[in-house]
Amino acid sequence: MNQTTRYLQSVSDQQAIEIGALVNYLLIDAIKVGASDIHIEPWESTLVVRIRLNGVLNELVHLPLDLMEKISGRLKVMANLISYQTDLPQEGHAPANAELGGVELRISVFPTVRGEKIVIRIFDPSNRSFDLGSLGFEEETLQTFIKLLARPSGLILLTGPTGSGKTTAIYAALYHLVQRSGPAISISSVEDPVEFNLPMISQAQINPHKEFTYPVALRSLMRQDPQVIMVGEIRDPETAAIAVQAGLTGHLVISTIHSGSTAGVFARLINMDIEPFLLASSVSGVIGLRLIRKNCTYCAQPYQPEPGFLRLLPPEALETAAFRRGVGCAECVHTGYSGRTAVTEMLVVNEVLRDAILQKMPTRSLQQVAIQQGMQTLWDMGLRRALSGQTPLEEILRVVAVDQF
Repeated sequence: MNQTTRYLQSVSDQQAIEIGALVNYLLIDAIKVGASDIHIEPWESTLVVRIRLNGVLNELVHLPLDLMEKISGRLKVMANLISYQTDLPQEGHAPANAELGGVELRISVFPTVRGEKIVIRIFDPSNRSFDLGSLGFEEETLQTFIKLLARPSGLILLTGPTGSGKTTAIYAALYHLVQRSGPAISISSVEDPVEFNLPMISQAQINPHKEFTYPVALRSLMRQDPQVIMVGEIRDPETAAIAVQAGLTGHLVISTIHSGSTAGVFARLINMDIEPFLLASSVSGVIGLRLIRKNCTYCAQPYQPEPGFLRLLPPEALETAAFRRGVGCAECVHTGYSGRTAVTEMLVVNEVLRDAILQKMPTRSLQQVAIQQGMQTLWDMGLRRALSGQTPLEEILRVVAVDQF
């Protein structure tokens, strides 16, 4: 039983509930199990509190709907928001607090027809490691990534859905460059928002209200003599053009871009009016990233996936398969999973791929060229993890889109 439930059972009636204590218990319960987000949302008859554990939402507790305004008010005070404003979205930040174990909170309030929905993102500095080796990258991906980071110029792009570990991977790459070169390297970043302060790196946070946008920041940054530039996200043609230009003019640029697939990044950039010959010359590599849940080491047991799933696998893979799945225990909060690791797809742009990009080949054909050049797909990499018992086969199918095998 969690502390929130214990507290609610210990009070005589709803009037006796201390809102400050209740909010603290909710936060402590989420932090203790390693949740990344807390969702507090009014449903038809209850105020539901859910936590995101290893990327998946789990119910924590249901509260009386009458508590909604009080909880919302308390969280707004913590994040320095306007407490009486309930009809507009608000975002704020609650600094690290010793009572909550030193975690920082980013609080987002959104008005719905039933009341305010609140999402709290938890940043635990003690839980964040920006070491390339601890990202869980496959050994060959890691070595290729380190080689790309050793180049003096070029554009390295990371792609994947929200929450797939792109920012953590970029921070780890920057940290690696600082450790490798020390004070001899000048690194600058433009982010929205800055999630963690990194040593020896100039980090800037864009502010669209004051017209401090990605393009404005990047243009100014080019006059700051940086060797490495990190761009939080390429989301418009102007940012794309500056990032590509910087990659061509002797800077190492690392950024993220949203695309359906790793090979689809090129079509996305061409749609942003970037000429194929500029892409072929500037992009040195694209990493597709997904996060999968790992089996709990305490309760994982051998199991046999459904026959329908097994038909997706090559027969020779089944001969050596050692499928395992966590059944749930106290150690993993009865989820069967403990922690997450990365599944990657590393596309390195070589001469053959450059020609394919110049010919404006469709994404599916580019993907085939990359595979012929030795690229291991997300499905290949994920399947390896499932066959060796690190995660169930169903988890790979949940995370990797079916059209990617």
